[in-house]
Amino acid sequence: MTQSSRDMSRRRLLLGGAALGGGALLTACTSNEAKPNDAQIKPAEGGASAGNAAPGTKVVIGFSAPAADHGWIAAITNNAKAQAGAYSDVELKTVEAGADAAAQRAALSTLIGQKPNVIVLLPHDGKELNAFGLESMAAGIPVVNLDRAFPDARAYRTQIKGDNYGMGVAAATYIIAQMKAKGVSSPIIGEIPGIDSLELTQERSKGFADTLGAAGFKVQRRVPAEFTVDTGQRAASQLLQAVPRMDALWNHDDDQGIGVLAAANQAGRTEFLMIGGAGSKKAMEDIQSDKTPLKATVTYSPSMASSAISLARLIGQGKGMADLVELQVPKEIVLASETITKENAGTYLKLGF
Repeated sequence: MTQSSRDMSRRRLLLGGAALGGGALLTACTSNEAKPNDAQIKPAEGGASAGNAAPGTKVVIGFSAPAADHGWIAAITNNAKAQAGAYSDVELKTVEAGADAAAQRAALSTLIGQKPNVIVLLPHDGKELNAFGLESMAAGIPVVNLDRAFPDARAYRTQIKGDNYGMGVAAATYIIAQMKAKGVSSPIIGEIPGIDSLELTQERSKGFADTLGAAGFKVQRRVPAEFTVDTGQRAASQLLQAVPRMDALWNHDDDQGIGVLAAANQAGRTEFLMIGGAGSKKAMEDIQSDKTPLKATVTYSPSMASSAISLARLIGQGKGMADLVELQVPKEIVLASETITKENAGTYLKLGF
């Protein structure tokens, strides 16, 4: 597994709440071996009546994201390019992120020399690229910080990211409701997070534990994986061997969830219900078919990249969001985590990455 995968902050589906005035986008791309969806964008509309979407001052947007070595990251880049292509007044200049934060920083420094109007950046690591954000902002080039947060608010003009704590809350809320419906008062609950050293993983687990605790529940066994199929299978095998009976399991990531389900199938374990994380197309198809323990997934959408391009365009043109009273794009946007079940999977399937 590459370092860019290990540093991965991750996903979610539907831009929570409001459609962005310049065009909020709902996405999809390659995940696992499922047929990829097309990028979901809001097409730009012509004419004076189109408001913010009408062609305006040309905006050159610089863009950088880690290599597309994972379904969600592939969707990030795909969505950014597709949304930029939907606007006749946007030129997208992409630079390679390289293998690590240092390589990405070097490429971005070159990009500053080209003087784009705005830069959209999904960093290898938000803390390590914070200095670049400060440099770009000081040079008069606004930065839209995508997903992996810069710790310094001065390093970005706008930050759009997912709510990792909210993912844990959503997963726990679903489990609590299901356990109460089944009359299970003391459920045995397992958890398979992603890389434990990542802040995003810790936030997800905290949201999960806090919400379970409020209902009088707790996690009995927690075995981390690394956001990949093989590590998901290995972690699940270890967990299933340690817990002979289980009522519910939250797996943080739908890609590693393929391995989790493989381990459950190999062990002949079907007594528990499983909740995924991210909102991949494959996971939604499994939920819809209702033939595996996977009964729901909580989302973390790569649509944020499409929306980041729309926001960058508005910033470059000095506009605000059409549905808001304020004259400028907000400083921060946090996406909501949707819960996908058999009942609504058909509606959300086209948005799976």
